[in-house]
Amino acid sequence: MKKFLLLLALVILPVSAFAETQALKIGGLAAVIQKPELTAGQKCKMVMILHGFSGTKEFNLLTALADELEKNGTASIRFDFNGHGQSYGKPENMTVLNEIDDAKKIFSYVKSLDYVDSISIAGHSQGGVVASMLAGELGSKNFDKLVLFAPAAVLRDDSIRGSVFGITFDAGNPPERIKIFDNFSIGRDYVLTAQKLKIYETAKNFTGPVCLIHGLADRIVPYTYSERYNYVYANSELHLLDGVDHGFTNYWKEAAKIAANFLK
Repeated sequence: MKKFLLLLALVILPVSAFAETQALKIGGLAAVIQKPELTAGQKCKMVMILHGFSGTKEFNLLTALADELEKNGTASIRFDFNGHGQSYGKPENMTVLNEIDDAKKIFSYVKSLDYVDSISIAGHSQGGVVASMLAGELGSKNFDKLVLFAPAAVLRDDSIRGSVFGITFDAGNPPERIKIFDNFSIGRDYVLTAQKLKIYETAKNFTGPVCLIHGLADRIVPYTYSERYNYVYANSELHLLDGVDHGFTNYWKEAAKIAANFLK
């Protein structure tokens, strides 16, 4: 496990009289830990926060959640997946499966922290798929609770159809590189692995409490994908938000409060 715990950099920055933020690298992944001030020997809950398809750890919904958790006396760690933000790699080498491996590195590090007494996980969009599959794989013995913001299980169906963010291709023989945005491309392996993902089959193995939050105006991931998650989970609640889009534009603080209250 030590190879996952390599800290390439560590910076401690004061945020307030009651909290601190640590910016660090864990196995090449850029991460930020935000936690309340703790006395010697005191423990607290920790929440892993996962960003979406082309996002970073600084996405406003995720930072808002970290702030709300801190108010509740809960620590959080958010990080950039490989090929994103300040982490190693290129976007075209990213797949859902290697993002799950990234999340396992973060989990191993968090589990080693002596002030953490329980771990929960939250993810937005593709990060929600990663969170749901990781929680399903590692189970309730390792994760206390799970929050999914607009989980993008549609990515499997899109890859089978040969369409990602409106960019079409031959699903049976995808090109080596598919340009999605000006500075963001995915690779052939992304599509081929996505086509075979057992998302719901893996996710349902998590039996702890689950909170699903999805906007009814989401045009990237239809809210019906959260409805299916709600169906397969044994212990879940579903919040459908009228007029809210995929990125929770102008509603990220409210969505973060729903999640933080659930995670308390």
